[in-house]
Amino acid sequence: AGITTLCNPPDTDPVVDSAAVAALLQRRAERGGMARIVPMGALTLGLAGAQLSEMSALKEAGCAGVSNDIYPVENNLVMRRALEYAATFDLTVFIRPQDHHLVNKGCAHEGAVSTRLGLPGIPTAAETVAVACHLALIEQTGARAHFNLISSERAAQMIARAQHDGLPVTADACAHQLHLTDKDVLDFDSQCHVSPPLRSQRDRDGLRRWLNHGAITAICSDHQPHERDAKLAPFSATATGISALETLLPLSLKLVDEGVLSLSAVIACLTSRPARILGIEAGTLTPGAQADVCVFDPGAWWTLDHQSMRSQGHNTPFLGWEMKGRVTHTLLKGRIVHRLAGGED
Repeated sequence: AGITTLCNPPDTDPVVDSAAVAALLQRRAERGGMARIVPMGALTLGLAGAQLSEMSALKEAGCAGVSNDIYPVENNLVMRRALEYAATFDLTVFIRPQDHHLVNKGCAHEGAVSTRLGLPGIPTAAETVAVACHLALIEQTGARAHFNLISSERAAQMIARAQHDGLPVTADACAHQLHLTDKDVLDFDSQCHVSPPLRSQRDRDGLRRWLNHGAITAICSDHQPHERDAKLAPFSATATGISALETLLPLSLKLVDEGVLSLSAVIACLTSRPARILGIEAGTLTPGAQADVCVFDPGAWWTLDHQSMRSQGHNTPFLGWEMKGRVTHTLLKGRIVHRLAGGED
């Protein structure tokens, strides 16, 4: 897939709430030798949302930041203290903005499509209420924060306004949120069951505009591979997520063909900007930089099928899509770790 550095969320088994677990993840990645792992530390112990983790130890162990991922923090007082504590160690807090009470048991964007299908909806307010609350706490504490997986135009507008006002915040959006909408769920396609949900075309187009504007700083994969059975239940009962490593680059390059971004901007959204957000030395080809390189042919056409997927999970709504842009070589520390079958050295 051409990816040389992965940021691992904290909800592993065991949870990344100690320096020992963070070090273990990095050692495993080094032994595998296929990509670098940058661990994300847990904001609270066990991701339980109550007691703060030892953030100083997590930072010393190489964690790029702290996050409670999809798990709720007990209350706003705990979140305020977490932001204050993180700020003392110059750690970025990564936030998945969703009000769990408003999400409730929803599984699709609340709108005409969910009503037509009889699916419980997740309102846009589930995201915007959470963004507003966190922005107020960020302003109060001065902590640096990054919003993961923004899915609505309104949330992107709020983040853009906060940036304009000088708050130290950044944001990303998933590649699939930049192409799909809630209309792709019309045939109950469980491959489109994702969290946050695919929203309206207006939201998708708005995300594209704010990506071009720069308020949305990076494009992420939100890679969530699942076994086949996890997507075979009724829509609301299926696992959320898409196996997304193989499609991250071609879906991002598609934005160039559609006039959303320039090629250089797309590359920055996948390389130097994420590296800056994580605070790591990566994502550039400057003299002396580590030789972690993705070589791709931007004009190569190929079809996404089961044979072309290297991930353990093949759960993706993009099977059968004609993709443009293909990785030919991946180098880690100057060593070729992936070569497209039939490709030249």
